[in-house]
Amino acid sequence: MPHTFERATLRGRKHIKGGQFLRSIVYGANDGIVTTFAVVAGVAGAALSPIVVVVIGVANLLADGFSMAVSNYLSTKSEIDLFMREKGIEEEEVREIPEQEKAEIREILRQKGYEGDDLEKMVGLVSKNKKYWIDFMMSEELNFAPLISYSPVADAAATFVAFVLAGSLPIFPYLLLGGNGDYVFQYAIAMTALVLFAVGSLRSIFTGLKWYRSGLEMLFVGGAASFIAYLVGFVLRGVGA
Repeated sequence: MPHTFERATLRGRKHIKGGQFLRSIVYGANDGIVTTFAVVAGVAGAALSPIVVVVIGVANLLADGFSMAVSNYLSTKSEIDLFMREKGIEEEEVREIPEQEKAEIREILRQKGYEGDDLEKMVGLVSKNKKYWIDFMMSEELNFAPLISYSPVADAAATFVAFVLAGSLPIFPYLLLGGNGDYVFQYAIAMTALVLFAVGSLRSIFTGLKWYRSGLEMLFVGGAASFIAYLVGFVLRGVGA
């Protein structure tokens, strides 16, 4: 009976498809709301007017969102370029010097504990399929993980959109309510806390942690960053006075 339960549990697990885009969205949203609310908190701590909060918040939101998207694009593109370069070299070696490459397969498998007839059978099986052969060498010889995404532009776009949408939430109360800065700031705190917890909990998709633990962790980190920003603004307000 326990064995049946284990099988049912394993069958119920699902692999994540489109993981790179999901990761870009989740982490972009996390960074967006933390960064923007930290700016809002800093300006609020300095007791500046709501319109200043909106102007600085929007400017920071768009500039940081674009910067993060560009960084994501460059890092993803560099990863893809390096992977494809090394794969091209490996394809050429398999085509031009197959026996030497088979010797490398043999050595890799020997280090994994294969020997004798089993070793030779494994070498034959790996080298029988050229696509798998190349994938095997990329993984076992060069330590490359399979590419998650082949679209750096899509990754960058997902990051930017998530960053801007989530990061705009702390500014909404100032746009909708205006008026007294302290009063609106309380609404911004409440909204940001809820979204921080919600978006942070989505990290459990990738980390495997409990959703509430991921949410509380993000809430704590975002809250700490915002408190520091608010404190700096408050101190500088005192200095200016």
